[in-house]
Amino acid sequence: MTPTTVTLPAASAATPVVRSPGYWSNVLRRLRRDPVALGAGAVILLLIIVAVLAPWITPADPFQASMLRRLRPIGTEGYPLGADELGRDMLSRLMLGARLSLFMGIIPVILAFAIGSAIGILAGYAGGLTNTIIMRVVDVFYAFPSVLLAIALSGTLGAGIFNAIVSLTIVFIPQIVRVAESVTTQVRRSDYVDAARASGAGPVTIVRAHVLSNVLGPIFVYATSLISVSMILASGLSFLGLGVRPPEPEWGLMLNTLRTAIYTQPWVAALPGVMIFVTSMSFNLLSDGLRNAMEVKE
Repeated sequence: MTPTTVTLPAASAATPVVRSPGYWSNVLRRLRRDPVALGAGAVILLLIIVAVLAPWITPADPFQASMLRRLRPIGTEGYPLGADELGRDMLSRLMLGARLSLFMGIIPVILAFAIGSAIGILAGYAGGLTNTIIMRVVDVFYAFPSVLLAIALSGTLGAGIFNAIVSLTIVFIPQIVRVAESVTTQVRRSDYVDAARASGAGPVTIVRAHVLSNVLGPIFVYATSLISVSMILASGLSFLGLGVRPPEPEWGLMLNTLRTAIYTQPWVAALPGVMIFVTSMSFNLLSDGLRNAMEVKE
């Protein structure tokens, strides 16, 4: 018999490969459909641009005082947002104050995100005695309200920007540790992690390849929600004299120095508080939008 030759069809190079949209593509698509999150992000981006360019775009010298111009009302010629208790231009001081206010609101959260994520992932993946020791230490910090803990730490370390950032970082680390430990524990019990462990993959490989990609998203979303809290706490520390020191412009410190003018020029005195409110609300709304966009439902 003559052997039959079976010819397999060659794969065509022109055949299109259909790929499903990536995870981050879906996140961006959902964000584009959320006008509230886009608006909040635009406000935050504008504030960051103003903060970065403030030394060059302020209409007047934010440190130049004049007792003849003190507490000018909003709309005064040459002072569109009035003047403070020392006659300094409020618009210029608010613009320059955005630098320290945003810096003290974002940096502690970034540091706490890096440190707290590492500790929480370690506790969640290791489990057992390691998890118990770490989480019991974290629970000790939860015995104190965030405001009181920040004030106590700042009062112990002393006033200053650096000490305020250290205090706020310590306040936020336990919160991020708890979130990181919770999501890591859920991922550790999933089937694909069990399969990777059964195939002989080591803990470092499993954490790098399977755990990090699934836990960093929820931790990041939670961390963004802490930025508004961090800004309010930082402003509170400056208001109490435990953060930024005069004459540096910072919104919380400006509230403190203008509190005596609340009965004579209430609108001018309220401007730093309005900036704190708008910025914190923008971060909250952006965080909500990110949480909705990064939530995958199948």
